[in-house]
Amino acid sequence: MTPLLASLARRLRHSLGSAAVIADEAERRTYESDARTSQRCVPGLVVLPESAEGVQETVRACLDLDVPFVARGSGTGLAGGALPLPEGVLIVTTRMNRILEIDIANQRAVVEPGAINLAIDRAAREYGHFYAPDPASRQVCTIGGDVAENSGGVHSVRYGRTAAYVTGLEVCTPDGELVQLGAGKAAEVPGYDLVGVFTGSAGTLGIATKIVVRLLRAPEFVAMLRATFRTAAAAGAVASAIIAAGLTPAALEIMDAPSSGPVNAPLSGLASGSVAGRPARPNAEGDHPPVAGAVLIVELAGPAVEVRAEAEAVRDLCGAAVEICEASGAAGAAEREAVWAGYRSAVATGRIDPYRWAAAGVPARAHLAGEADLETMRLVRRAFDPGELANPGKVLPAQRRGAAAEGVRPW
Repeated sequence: MTPLLASLARRLRHSLGSAAVIADEAERRTYESDARTSQRCVPGLVVLPESAEGVQETVRACLDLDVPFVARGSGTGLAGGALPLPEGVLIVTTRMNRILEIDIANQRAVVEPGAINLAIDRAAREYGHFYAPDPASRQVCTIGGDVAENSGGVHSVRYGRTAAYVTGLEVCTPDGELVQLGAGKAAEVPGYDLVGVFTGSAGTLGIATKIVVRLLRAPEFVAMLRATFRTAAAAGAVASAIIAAGLTPAALEIMDAPSSGPVNAPLSGLASGSVAGRPARPNAEGDHPPVAGAVLIVELAGPAVEVRAEAEAVRDLCGAAVEICEASGAAGAAEREAVWAGYRSAVATGRIDPYRWAAAGVPARAHLAGEADLETMRLVRRAFDPGELANPGKVLPAQRRGAAAEGVRPW
């Protein structure tokens, strides 16, 4: 550890307590990568604040000593967005994990950045609502990380990504100030959409210390259909046909046969039976498992009459399928949850690379017109972080090239 970081560690131990500062090299190695383990870097110092004021004190200390910092949640990201710096501070927000308020009247939840995505959803479901963004790692990923990466999930086809659900933020800016962005629990706020600017910025504009998210009323009825096809091309054609028909599934996923085991098991007994009184299409191969090249998962949600009609339409479009299973209504809830649990586990552990049929989530750079747009983005970053201490070397191509030239890892 450098003398500068040693001095910073002493200052933060005094203000935050010894338990909040990790200086031992062996302990720091715990945080050397996120889920993208091909890139590793032992952070120079790790700090685990327990409050917004703790984050603020850490950022101010970094600013005073001109030390770069990177924010991190549970470390479940696959993009290297929270890769630490050997000469910098890693600020880990997992101890700030409270769900501060569930406000059903305004359909809002107020949470700390270390709150787990699934915990927010479960808290909302106690009141007949839900939190829609559901990354594959939702059992362990934090809402702060979701905001930083604008995370999506299997249901982003219909419901969209995190940016559509963040209505307010308390942010510690890179100059150590706590500021409020957005409308919070209100319906709207005049002026620039700074919440939209911050969400998806990968921690380059500051660190979220409090987050207000929008909740949705739970749908009346949910149906899941799993269709097995002989080829991935056949499954893809049906997925395209579903969208072309004007249907908007809650989820629409294709998996190739070798990787589909985790989602097949929960519905394996339904091929020749029925769920919620709805018969499933008989197995085209008799009592033997069908020859499968790909599996298409379609989930529909909404009013019961509408969902049942959409399910029939999907069945008609799946004419080339060798097998269709369905889990509908309350009777099929356990099977549906088991399918998604198996799917998320397979994605999170890298066993599958799904094809997601969603317009949302196209990388922002795909829409850039040229250097003028990049320069505008640089100007925004400099407005928030003129010293470029917050997660330096991330997001913008010119910064990545410069960082690589200096021996700092690119993203």
